[in-house]
Amino acid sequence: MTTGRRVRRTLRFLALRGWLLVLLVIAWETAARRAEDIYFPPPGRVVRVMASDPGLGELGRSLELLLLGWAIAGVVGIAVGVGIGLSRVAHHLLDPVLQFGRAVPPPTLIPFFMVVFGLGTSMQLATVVSGVVWPVLLNTVDGVRSVEPVQLDSARVFGLGRAARLRYVVLPAAAPKVFAGLRVALGFALILMVIAELMGSGDGVGARLNAAEREFRPDRMWAVILQLGAVGCVLNGLFLLVERRALAWHRGARRGNT
Repeated sequence: MTTGRRVRRTLRFLALRGWLLVLLVIAWETAARRAEDIYFPPPGRVVRVMASDPGLGELGRSLELLLLGWAIAGVVGIAVGVGIGLSRVAHHLLDPVLQFGRAVPPPTLIPFFMVVFGLGTSMQLATVVSGVVWPVLLNTVDGVRSVEPVQLDSARVFGLGRAARLRYVVLPAAAPKVFAGLRVALGFALILMVIAELMGSGDGVGARLNAAEREFRPDRMWAVILQLGAVGCVLNGLFLLVERRALAWHRGARRGNT
């Protein structure tokens, strides 16, 4: 595919996906200018606030917290999920505990984390990890348990050991559900990062939101909100690119079976 054709396809894709967003921004700008409500500033003013004070340092600190918590939850969730999924006894004993833990709203644990860790990064990181780990763990358990017994029996017949079966049979078969859990967890991580920083942070986007509230600057609050929305879109897009690369074999296999 030539570069020009690739550019045209990209522009066409952006036009098809972005026209509604453009209309919404125009409608917001028009309605906000007519209403002249201080709580709902027009997007043009919000963009000017973002340009004058982008807060890249605070945003970078929040992203570091978000990605670190997501990575820790991902490693723990996959490791524990594989172990539980491979053992019928462990799954039978622990499934009620997992369902109970998933049902507990993560923000309700923040007071407990404040007492244990105090205000600061440790409390915020614990909040993110405690809420993000569940979709990864449960999806991993479900993915591992959904592996066809025929595949495992065939691997044993061909002499594959336990570690080899895990690497070449179990993990590839469970990968689509694991990636689905990681994607859901990434969205949760963004939400919990903001909540944790709002509750107790001297920096980050949570601190910027608290400062905007104290100074009665709705335009700055909206600027942070738009930044968070943009960060969420970018992270989701990057994750989808990685997922498509990592699971290209899976889509190819499904096409071959249809």
